[in-house]
Amino acid sequence: MSNKILRQYGTLIALFVVVVIFSALKPGAFPTFANLVNITRQISLLTIISVGATIAMVVAEFDLSIGAVASFGGVLAAGFTVQGMNVVLSMLIPIGLSFLFGLGNGYLITRFRIFSFIATLSTGTILGGVTFWYTGGATIFGGIPDSFLWLGQAKIGFIPVPTILMIAVVVFFWFIFSWTEFGRRLYAIGGNPVASRLSGVHVSRDKTYAFGLSSLLSAFTGVILASRLGSAHPTGGSGMLLQAYAAVFLGMTAFKAGIPNIWGTFIGSLLIGVVANGLTMLQVPYFLQDIVTGMIVILAVILQHIDEWRG
Repeated sequence: MSNKILRQYGTLIALFVVVVIFSALKPGAFPTFANLVNITRQISLLTIISVGATIAMVVAEFDLSIGAVASFGGVLAAGFTVQGMNVVLSMLIPIGLSFLFGLGNGYLITRFRIFSFIATLSTGTILGGVTFWYTGGATIFGGIPDSFLWLGQAKIGFIPVPTILMIAVVVFFWFIFSWTEFGRRLYAIGGNPVASRLSGVHVSRDKTYAFGLSSLLSAFTGVILASRLGSAHPTGGSGMLLQAYAAVFLGMTAFKAGIPNIWGTFIGSLLIGVVANGLTMLQVPYFLQDIVTGMIVILAVILQHIDEWRG
């Protein structure tokens, strides 16, 4: 198999191999339509927050605040709802505030030339403190209306609403990056910001918008998570940070070698979800699932540099 094929389709090949293995080991349970629907529901939150991380990586930056923003969005939405606020407003307000938070991240990075991983790690830590302050460190549960739970628990026909939302987010941002001038500008900034600036692109503005979108999708993820669980914890989204970037790096060996892309991120999330689902069916302990996922990500990064082996 050529190095080019491995670099461009490594994640797809890995996904196919994993599906074949689990189908052989659990023929009556894994390769079923019901399990496929279940997997899409399981990866919906990871995919949505990973699309946000992808947007930041397209402009060659990292957003390490996405986990904190997801926790903030879920806690604020649940808290507002318990206090009697209209359900739609209780969801939209934290998403809007998170978008502004992301714009603030972008401003810090572009205006003061702070490395993105330092800036977003710091602001995410601050936001995590704010979230703890709001909840007193306690989980919000009880008094949450059924209308709030619809977003995370309902189905339309046989398809879970989170699955539909995931597909909508993936298709929408694929369209943005593939068919709009804004998406092309973001890729240009990630490729060569100096050349982009000389060609008339407002690099600082567009990069700031990228961070705003990253935070918006993170908060949206947190809202869906709170709706699914019927509760919200101040660290509820923290564990999604590393998995989100795992999905992004896996996606960089799907379709566009070494380049963050929306469909690649979706395939990366799907691979992580399939591995977790299959290992759960085989009753493999959870910590071993993390080990396997980490090994898959390392392999994906190695595949991106496979041509360098010859040197």
